[in-house]
Amino acid sequence: MRITAVTCVKNEGPFLLEWIAFNRLIGVTDHLFYSNDCSDGTDRLLDALAARGLVTHLPNPAEGRNYQMEALKHAGQLPLVRDSDWVWIADVDEFLNIHVGDHTIPALIAASGDPQAISITFQFFANDGIETFEDAPVIAQFTRSHNPDIWCDQTAQEVKTLIRRDFPLQYFGAHRPFFKKGLTGEARPIWTDGSGRPVQHKFLVAANPNRIRKFPAKGARDFATLNHYALRSLDSYLVKNDRGDVNRENRAFDDSYWRERNDPAWQDLSIRRHLPALETALAELKADPEIGALHAEAVRLHRAKRDELLAKPAYRQMQAQLRAASTLPPQEEAMLKTLGIA
Repeated sequence: MRITAVTCVKNEGPFLLEWIAFNRLIGVTDHLFYSNDCSDGTDRLLDALAARGLVTHLPNPAEGRNYQMEALKHAGQLPLVRDSDWVWIADVDEFLNIHVGDHTIPALIAASGDPQAISITFQFFANDGIETFEDAPVIAQFTRSHNPDIWCDQTAQEVKTLIRRDFPLQYFGAHRPFFKKGLTGEARPIWTDGSGRPVQHKFLVAANPNRIRKFPAKGARDFATLNHYALRSLDSYLVKNDRGDVNRENRAFDDSYWRERNDPAWQDLSIRRHLPALETALAELKADPEIGALHAEAVRLHRAKRDELLAKPAYRQMQAQLRAASTLPPQEEAMLKTLGIA
C-alpha cells in the first residue's frame, strides 16, 4: 500500500526527523514537503533527505500568502500523489495515533471497512509546563490535553483526513477533501470518522459553513486520534510565534491561542507505544553524518532564534504572560466566573 503524506513547512527543522520517522512507523511510504522562507535549515535538511530518496522536497508554489492551498492544488497534479493508494494531509506537529491492530494506517483502514476517506478528530496537547526546548521526541514530552470529547466550549472538533485514490475529488482542503459537485446517492464517497462510523451528512456535503471541517468528537476516536502538539515548549512557541508574525512591537499580545490549547485536564500516554521504535529510527537517521549535522544545526538555530527574540522587551513580556496564563481555556473561565465559581 502506497501512502503519501503531504505537508507545508517553514522553520520546522528540529522536528522534521521525528515526524518522518513516526509516519514511516505507521505505514507512510512517501513524504511530499513544500517549504518557504526557511531560516533554520529546514530546506537544507529536506534537500539532504530528498537526495537519499527519503522525501520529495519542493519550493512552495504560492505567489501570494495562501501557501497551504496553493501547495495542495499543486500536489494534486503530481504523479507522486495521484498514483498513491492513500494521501494523508497533515502538519509536522500532528501525529496520527492509531489504536487498533498493529497501530498502522493499513490497520486503521481495515478496521474502518476500507472507505474512501477517514476523518480523524484532533486532540490538542498542552505545554505541560515545559519551558525549555529539548532535542527529544515531542510525543514523549507532552502527555496532557483537554477532555478529548470537549475542547474549550466545543463538542464538535476539527479533523484531518486520509483520502483514498478513488475519492471523487474536486480539490484537496487542508482538513478534508471536497468531492465533485452534483454527486448524489451512491456516487458520493464512502466516508467514516475515526471509529469507522459514517460521517454526518451535513459534514459529508459541507452544508454547514461553521462545521465544514469538524463534527462531534464523542465516540469518534475508537480507532484513531490525531494528537496535535501545537504548543510544544514555551521556547518553541515563542519561535513559532515569530515565524507567523515578525513585528510585535507596540502591539498587545493575545494569549487566546495558547490558553485554548493548554488545558492539562486529561493525560493520554497511548502514543508512547511507538517510542522505542521511534528512538531507534531517529538514531538510524542521525547516524548519517550529513543528516545528523543538519539536524544539529537546525536545533542550534532554533535555540539561537529563541535567544534573539528574548533580547527584545516584547518577547520577554510575551514569555512572562504565557508563564502566568491560566490553564483554563478562556471560554471555560468565563463560564465559571458567570456562575460565581472562579
